[in-house]
Amino acid sequence: MANNSSKNPDHRLANWCNRRTFLRQNALGLGSAALANLLAGDGLANTSNRERKAAGKRESLHDALPGLPHHFAKAKRVIFLCMAGGPSHLETFDYKPQLDKLNGKPMPSEFTKGQPIAQLQGKELRVQGHLTKFGKYGKNGQLISDYLPWHQKMADDICVIKSMVTEQINHDPAHTFMNTGTIIGNRPSMGAWINYGLGSVTDELPGFVVLTSVGGRDPQPIASRQWSSGFLPSEYQGVEFNSSGDPVHYVTSPDGVNLKQQSQLISTIRDLNNARNETLRDPEISARIAAYEMAFRMQTSVPELMDFSNESQATLDMYGAVPGDGSYASNCILARRLAERGVRFIHLYHRGWDHHGDLKKYMNICCDLTDRPTWALLSDLKQRGMLEDTLLIWGGEFGRTPMFQGKGAASGRDHHIKGFSMWMAGAGIKPGISYGATDELGYHAVEDVVHVRDMHATMLHLLGVDHSRMTVKFQGLDMKLTGVEEAHVVKDIIA
Repeated sequence: MANNSSKNPDHRLANWCNRRTFLRQNALGLGSAALANLLAGDGLANTSNRERKAAGKRESLHDALPGLPHHFAKAKRVIFLCMAGGPSHLETFDYKPQLDKLNGKPMPSEFTKGQPIAQLQGKELRVQGHLTKFGKYGKNGQLISDYLPWHQKMADDICVIKSMVTEQINHDPAHTFMNTGTIIGNRPSMGAWINYGLGSVTDELPGFVVLTSVGGRDPQPIASRQWSSGFLPSEYQGVEFNSSGDPVHYVTSPDGVNLKQQSQLISTIRDLNNARNETLRDPEISARIAAYEMAFRMQTSVPELMDFSNESQATLDMYGAVPGDGSYASNCILARRLAERGVRFIHLYHRGWDHHGDLKKYMNICCDLTDRPTWALLSDLKQRGMLEDTLLIWGGEFGRTPMFQGKGAASGRDHHIKGFSMWMAGAGIKPGISYGATDELGYHAVEDVVHVRDMHATMLHLLGVDHSRMTVKFQGLDMKLTGVEEAHVVKDIIA
């Protein structure tokens, strides 16, 4: 039977049809298992390229969309440092003397009347003064709190945006809005849009990589849909690397599987996929083959990426990192290594900033875990000449209220969307400045307001993309990262 099947491809396909559902549903897992070891040798590496070319599309993931970039790009890559949970702008960058003067007094109703409030809705609202001191740092006297002594050292390198606003007041929808520009499901994330539009730089690694770490109060879960490709082809979705242990599951060949067996299996998968594609003309089949190709290349690139033995002790000490410990510090080193190897969008999440209570305690914990590594990452990129074309973005999904939550020394702050702080650095961003302002209590953004969509538009602009012109037809609409609402490039922060 085996000999007859080998001579009759149609019969062989029939024998494998009962496995079709398994292969279809688990193709990405199989790709991650490195079943594509001999794709290139069997001539499969060009299959997806040929199909794209026949369809009149770009030939590979490396190619930008026709017409892109729209203009000169100052940034080649983005590293987004997400402080998941929402760090308090009032304990980091936004000093308000009036907040201390009104400490413990009722919050003036003109600030909060009719405004969305999360857990404090319907409760007595009292002002919470700053829980730390602020000082002026750098040539322009950037106001930075004592919780962030390492940020104080890079005051001349960062542009602090103090007038951010967003639209969603709870964690998951707020992350979704920050990452995709909408809370509607099945929408592409920032990294997916960027890699789709500009193409991949690296052959050896995914163009969009996600890293997570934990430390602080009530670390909120981060769902994988936050780095989804949405309605874009699935090869543009983010790939999450584990912070400890094997960075990618099944990146090594299984025990007892030799190259010949892998070749035979991949050849069969190719025939099944091609036969299926004759009927469906499904672009996801091409994406599946691309996943196999990437899985093979990752067999060698990922172990080398994760081998920190060529990092000097001085570098490890600068970050405060212990390789393989799953910390934010180690992820920051990994982010630099990914950037060096051509990964276009790197998203770090540190989960632990949801400080409804024990604000002092958990600000100390979170800042201790993230402050120095952030400085080290920026400094490392700078000394390697990479900051000039790497866009760094730091911030959470929202800020925290000027009103306190809880009682006494264990008090914290609630979620807040009407005014908070983020910062950007590198890649043409004006260094050492503050932009925008909130009111005297840090409640409303009142000067040079920057919406999340404006941040997206500015990020795309620095990458050489006009946000209004990079669109994809979906459900009859021309969809884009910045949505249908008006968005503006924040030109005043661009050098």
